[in-house]
Amino acid sequence: MDALQLNAELYRNLGIIAEDEGMLDKVVKYVRNLAKKMQADPTLMSKEEFFARVDEAEREIAEGKGTRFTDKAEMNAWLNSL
Repeated sequence: MDALQLNAELYRNLGIIAEDEGMLDKVVKYVRNLAKKMQADPTLMSKEEFFARVDEAEREIAEGKGTRFTDKAEMNAWLNSL
């Protein structure tokens, strides 16, 4: 099914469900949750992921792979280049 057919099917079924306020409320909550998942911030991470990244960064620094800056301007120039 393509997007147009799916859209038509959705509206057809919503027309049936719209007669029952309780069912319509369930559909709205479900769709709202789906929308939230699609809009989730991709930069968010779990505690475990965060600390794994910190551990990895510490390991890289110990291996000499880190980037060092002599002053704030140098750091800002590097950040702006990303």
